[in-house]
Amino acid sequence: MKTLKITLFLLVGLLISITSCDTDDGLNNDRTDATITANSNVALLMSKTATNDGSADNIIDSANCLSVQLPVTVTVNGTTLIIDDEDGYEDIEDIIDLFDDDVDSVVISYPITVILADYSTVTVNSDTELATLTATCTDENDDDDDIECIDFQYPITASVFDTNNVLVNTITINNDNDMYDFIDDLEEFASVTINFPITVILADGTTQTVTTIQELENAIETAEDSCDEDDDYDYDDDDCDTCTTADLDRIFAACLQFEVDDLTRNDTDLEDNYAGYVFTFNNDGTITVVENTTTWNGSWSASGTANDIDIIININGLPDFNASWNLHEIEQELGETEVELRLGDDRLSFESDC
Repeated sequence: MKTLKITLFLLVGLLISITSCDTDDGLNNDRTDATITANSNVALLMSKTATNDGSADNIIDSANCLSVQLPVTVTVNGTTLIIDDEDGYEDIEDIIDLFDDDVDSVVISYPITVILADYSTVTVNSDTELATLTATCTDENDDDDDIECIDFQYPITASVFDTNNVLVNTITINNDNDMYDFIDDLEEFASVTINFPITVILADGTTQTVTTIQELENAIETAEDSCDEDDDYDYDDDDCDTCTTADLDRIFAACLQFEVDDLTRNDTDLEDNYAGYVFTFNNDGTITVVENTTTWNGSWSASGTANDIDIIININGLPDFNASWNLHEIEQELGETEVELRLGDDRLSFESDC
C-alpha cells in the first residue's frame, strides 16, 4: 500500500509538472500587455514604421514609395557615376549644384531593380516602366503612408503560441523588412506576444524604452508627425541640417576676407559687378566692405537653427545685398570656405580662401 501511495504521488507531481510546462510562457501566463493582433491599430502603426522609405533616393527616381537597389549607374549632366551607397546621392547633387542656369538631367542606366514599399522587388528596363511604377506613389506634396520619425532598435523577439496556449516558436526580427513581414503574417498565428522591453529611436536620435503594447502604440502615434520626413523633391533643402549660428560666428571670426562668388537678383547675374570687393563680417554685427580705396559699412545678424537660419544683411550704398536671406549651406574644404544664401530664386554666395 505504501508503495502504491508513493507511485500515485509521483504521478500527480509529474502531471502537475507537465501541465505547468504546457502553459508556462515565461510571462506568468498574463500576456495581455504584450499580445499583438492582426489588423489592430498598433499593428498598422508598426507596419507603417517598418515600411520601406523610398524618399532617400528621390534625386534619382522622384518617388517616395519605392527605392532603386544599389549599385546603380547614372549619368548626371554628362558625368557618369556609379552609386554604391547613400553618399552617392550627394555626389549627384554636387554636380547639379555646379550651375544654377543650366538644365539638369539624371539618366539611369537600365536595367535596374527597384524595391517597393513592401520590400518586394521589380526589374525595370526603361523610363517608361519606371514611370508606371512611380505613378502609384503619392504626390511629393502629399503625405505618404510610411512613418519615418521613429524607428525600431533591433533585434526584437516575438513569441508564438498555438490554440492550446503552448509556446511553439520564437521569432527574431532583425530589420525593417523582417518587421514588415512579421506584421503581415500575424493572421497565421493563434497568439503572438512581443518580448518587451524594446527600444525605439526618435527623430532627434534619443531613445525610449517601451514595456507594453499600449506604450508602443502611444510612442508611435506621438512621434508620427514630429519631424520633417523630407518627402519632397527639393534635394537642396536639407543642406544645412546641422548648421548653427555659432558656426557662422566661428567662420566669420576665422575668415576675415570674403568675396562674392555668386549674386543673382531677379534673374540677373550681378557677381561680376562686385569683382574685387572684400567683405568682412565682424563679431560685433557690423560689416565692412572695401574695394580699392572705397569703404562701405553695414550690419549683419543671424537667427534660427538648421535649415531655418535667417541672415539679415544691410549695407549702406550696396542695396543688391540687402535682404533677409536664408542660410542654404556652409561648405568648408582645405583652403576654401563658402557661405551660400538664398531668397526664393535669388542667390548670394560668399567665398574665402581661408
